[in-house]
Amino acid sequence: MVYKEFQDLKLSALGMGAMRLPVIDGKEDQIDEAAAGRIIDEAFAGGVNYYDTAWGYHGGQSELVMGRLLKKYPREQFYLATKFPGYDLANMPKVKEIFEKQLEKCQVEYFDFYLFHNLCEMNVDAYLDDEKYGIYTYLMEQKKNGRIRHLGFSAHGSYDVMKRFLDAYGRDMEFCQIQLNWIDYDFQDAKGKIDLLNEYQIPIWVMEPLRGGKLAALGEKYEKQLKELRPQETIPAWSFRFLQTIPHVTMILSGMSSEEQLKANLETFRTEEPLNDVEWKTLLSMAEDMTKNNTVPCTACHYCTSHCPQELDIPTLLNLYNEHAFTGGGFIAPMALSAIPQDKQPTACIGCRSCEAVCPQQIHISEVMADFSKRLQG
Repeated sequence: MVYKEFQDLKLSALGMGAMRLPVIDGKEDQIDEAAAGRIIDEAFAGGVNYYDTAWGYHGGQSELVMGRLLKKYPREQFYLATKFPGYDLANMPKVKEIFEKQLEKCQVEYFDFYLFHNLCEMNVDAYLDDEKYGIYTYLMEQKKNGRIRHLGFSAHGSYDVMKRFLDAYGRDMEFCQIQLNWIDYDFQDAKGKIDLLNEYQIPIWVMEPLRGGKLAALGEKYEKQLKELRPQETIPAWSFRFLQTIPHVTMILSGMSSEEQLKANLETFRTEEPLNDVEWKTLLSMAEDMTKNNTVPCTACHYCTSHCPQELDIPTLLNLYNEHAFTGGGFIAPMALSAIPQDKQPTACIGCRSCEAVCPQQIHISEVMADFSKRLQG
């Protein structure tokens, strides 16, 4: 196992994510505890010492199951991470109640790592309103009391949202967890977020290294390209090698739902083999090719916005459309849109085509907005 230094700790470079544990009959809130236990046992045997769960994973069952499964191991032999569930605004006034319950569910007296969960457009104002909710103050108190050893945050929001949060709390954030893989390096501006975190000297934790499994199998054309470069490398391993190439990436989380996935990942993380320049450029070229088919080529020039009678932020909406279309749905676009007033949503487009008359990319914006609205309605 490759290990990374974090302050005075040595963390396994591969962390066990508990969002995709094996379940019974496809029911997310019914974890197959026996199967999950075998995975955790094998992870321990393979050198994994970092385990990540959260309040909402598996319908609230993940923390309970992880607490039971990790109880058999000496507390000093593993690092446990969980998060304050700010993805639900109803939780904002309940930070003390939820934190105490999490300790109880996980059967521990402290958390090694604790995160503000899912910083995004929807919740950034609430997270920053410490006078009203006191989340920051409470979590800092728990750190002072030793019940949180290291405090950080996870983010699905934009660069600007992260910047606002860091301007307020960056001095106290010890790590940040972002969605990072070779598709999202440019597609979700993960590169810009990496630069921002480097500016604040904050180590990077990675979630969705395989983009929910989308990068585990790529199709014959792309797989042939990669096999020519590294015949011995598996396709999923390419995503991990990509991350091993990026400085300051300390922790790579993988939600492994089977022993086979775990064994394959353990084999990959026996070594650290960063990509060379040709391999790096090949992956990014493939990413560009894969994303262009289901997306629109907006360059965010903003010519359109000055011609929109509804005053829509068209580049932002097109960016969210691209994410939603490429992913085939998901929560990121709806989550971001929930922070936008109803009269500035895609449904507010009146189809006047004034924006299209000045679009250098000749995007049929009115048609895209109509399609986006239909996609959001299911």
